[in-house]
Amino acid sequence: MFAFDLSDVPNNYAEVVQQAQSAPVVIEKHGRREAVLVSSESFDRFIETTEELDDILAFDEALSEEGENARWDEVKSELGCL
Repeated sequence: MFAFDLSDVPNNYAEVVQQAQSAPVVIEKHGRREAVLVSSESFDRFIETTEELDDILAFDEALSEEGENARWDEVKSELGCL
């Protein structure tokens, strides 16, 4: 992981972006982490993973709810999806 001081980023923008293609780049201000720059590919994977985890959590919550269950093929039939 690479780190740059915020004041150095404008003068080293190309290098910062290039480094972010291979590993997260920490942007620091007064020695404290202010931001982390990642490649667009890494960001897309992060978003996709987060959405998948949200779906899993929602599914687990739905399974734990009390009530009557229905088979998927019956639901599709009722909704006219067959």
